[in-house]
Amino acid sequence: MSDKKITKIDGADEQSTQSRGFVPTEESKGKATQLRMFAALSWLGAIGAQIWAITFLFKQPQPENFMTWMIALIVVDLAFAILGSYLWKKSNRLDPASEKNKFMFFMQSQLGLVVAVIAFLPLVIFVLTSKNLDGKQKGIIGGIAAVALVIAGITGTDFNPPTVEQYTEQTAQVEGLNNGVNHVFWTKSGKSFHLFQDCHTINKKATTEIFQGTVAQARELKNITDLCDFCENKAEKNKAAENLLEAPASEETPVEAEAAE
Repeated sequence: MSDKKITKIDGADEQSTQSRGFVPTEESKGKATQLRMFAALSWLGAIGAQIWAITFLFKQPQPENFMTWMIALIVVDLAFAILGSYLWKKSNRLDPASEKNKFMFFMQSQLGLVVAVIAFLPLVIFVLTSKNLDGKQKGIIGGIAAVALVIAGITGTDFNPPTVEQYTEQTAQVEGLNNGVNHVFWTKSGKSFHLFQDCHTINKKATTEIFQGTVAQARELKNITDLCDFCENKAEKNKAAENLLEAPASEETPVEAEAAE
């Protein structure tokens, strides 16, 4: 048995086997909705900063500290865009999209990338085509805006988006190996979830706390997507041993019956 502190995540017993596919709890849906609202507000702030920056391009004469204002607005735009993408990704781990509708799945999982383009590309175009800026100003402001667009695009992209199908498959795998129980264990810095709290890969000296919850909670809190290979092999061996013990005694073969006579 593990001698580490076991922290049970609230709501771990609320999710039962989902034979028709993963369904998030009402609490998870509520949290996801709240996060998406904050993400939308953050993205509106990013677009607002861009609009403000664009208005500066048309002002004549240019206001004092024009370059400083433009750079500051681009930085604010980028900060809001990154924050919105972070919150949106977190909401998708609570309430993932289904891959069945490819367009809707892309829009939900990669909305941060879409917003990044909306929040920066118009500014880049206006800067490069502005008649109120000289070549040096276009180079500096346009370059900074382009770099911000790339950074916002990368941070807004979810390279491993969660899906309903993944949650369903992983939950079914864990329940199949764990006698129908959707309980796993993980650590703060771990990359895998485990079926056994005494697994040697998490019972190390550096480990002070082990978390217990469902597959969905492991993904929600730490975005852990991998089942520990050692736990999987151990569970399969345990099931094989149980099946062997429960198997009825085999009937005598004709050869054994003849030998007995």
